[in-house]
Amino acid sequence: MDDHRGYDREEIFSKKVKAGKRTYFFDIKSTRANDFYITITESKRRTNGDSFSYEKHKIFLYKEDFFKFANALNEAVEHVKTDLMPEFDFEQFEHEDSEEETNNELRWE
Repeated sequence: MDDHRGYDREEIFSKKVKAGKRTYFFDIKSTRANDFYITITESKRRTNGDSFSYEKHKIFLYKEDFFKFANALNEAVEHVKTDLMPEFDFEQFEHEDSEEETNNELRWE
């Protein structure tokens, strides 16, 4: 894997999240100094007639920003859930994801 400077970096952990037409990848990678950072990649499939391509956007998240990033993300999500859309049932999506993961695991066994 290449980091933003073009160096090969070892991938330590990867989590893939399918979300409609998008897929998000959360990858933990190591630096030369045996430090760690997270890349968050959004991948969206684009069709052009008979062919397709992927549009990707990537965020590099370093350890000194983990806490602030996670807090800001959680605060933004909670604001939408409690203040902007309190009547919406967000839990319905949690069940869909766990059912999809279970179905995928069953197919591969």
